[in-house]
Amino acid sequence: PERIAEYRLIGYETRTLNREDFNNDRVDAGDIGSGHSVTAIYEITPKGSPAVMNDDLRYGAADKVPAEASDSAHQGELAFVKMRYKRPGEEKSALITTPVNDGNAVATVDSAPQDVRFSVAVAAFGQKLSHVAAVDTYSYQAIADLAAASRGTDTFGYRSDFLGLVRLADGLGQR
Repeated sequence: PERIAEYRLIGYETRTLNREDFNNDRVDAGDIGSGHSVTAIYEITPKGSPAVMNDDLRYGAADKVPAEASDSAHQGELAFVKMRYKRPGEEKSALITTPVNDGNAVATVDSAPQDVRFSVAVAAFGQKLSHVAAVDTYSYQAIADLAAASRGTDTFGYRSDFLGLVRLADGLGQR
């Protein structure tokens, strides 16, 4: 809260958990098969950014920061990721945690790793097709440019196929 005004997880709207259910092994937010991976993309808005979309709180202090967040041991942190998982056949989940700090940040999307940039293009395309207001001013051409610049090795042609879909949507005049 000292540094981030707002955030949103992109693309997992149907998989959100209530905060109180995170540690409950009987509540499932989704499955990832053994040997598979998943990419979670968060949009964050730094405090003081002109892009802040939320309104001021009507009740309570907007700048109130939990004591543990202002602890000097957490200096430089932007977020704290927690994920629970179960190994096949196990009943009890295990917890993985890691801070996201300034060392994980990049100055621009162009300085992010190639796969991250391509993933962002895919996420933007999905949001554009879903008419998410956050990408209203982000054009299909901008999505195609980002994807093309981060295509990299495309052994099976999937990334090229994706570019074709973006261009098709643009040509159809989809919003």
